[in-house]
Amino acid sequence: MSRSGFVVAACGLALEARIASGDDVQAVAGAVDRKRLASALEREVARGAGAVMSFGIAGGLAPDFVAGTWIVGRGVIAGAEYRRSDDAWTQRLLARLPGARFGDIAGSDAPIATADAKRALHAATSALAIDTESHIAADIASAHGLPFAAFRVIADPVSRDLPPAASVALTAHGNVDVVAVLRSLVAAPWQLPLLARTAIDARTAFAALRRARERLGDDLRAAARDA
Repeated sequence: MSRSGFVVAACGLALEARIASGDDVQAVAGAVDRKRLASALEREVARGAGAVMSFGIAGGLAPDFVAGTWIVGRGVIAGAEYRRSDDAWTQRLLARLPGARFGDIAGSDAPIATADAKRALHAATSALAIDTESHIAADIASAHGLPFAAFRVIADPVSRDLPPAASVALTAHGNVDVVAVLRSLVAAPWQLPLLARTAIDARTAFAALRRARERLGDDLRAAARDA
């Protein structure tokens, strides 16, 4: 890897990307669109990215994880595929994030909305969390021979179902689609308490994500260069 290469951070949400961005860190938001995210990552690799990170919030799979739990990924499971994170980079992230849990992350092209489905995935894979970006980022890194790492924060614990509004909550650029959420609420007002609980969990998760990013400082860049 070129020592002049920057880190490209793969995110789902525009807010995640804003938190990740910094000196020598270029973040992209895929908005749960596999092709969009892969294309954005490929563009950054073509521009000279020297390492790839998955960064943002995730769904919890392990039973003891609450909203705000930090996860450093040992590797990424997606179907029959397994991509291991770069060991040196991962260890440096763990050193900067005391209390972070270490284990595998499951990648999925779509969010898993129900507690039963999350428990089943944990039983099948032992993965700690699930997101919609890590497997794509890991594949791009592997294809180009670049170091890969994953850092995620639990937003919805395994016991929590996601409301239907969550599936329509994003624009193509990874921002919250308020109009779509309101339409979903009008169509199914019973989901309001669950949506409120989801919003509280998300606020907790984003606060933890910001704390972690502050602790990491320039380590997203430095750890990748030493990998």
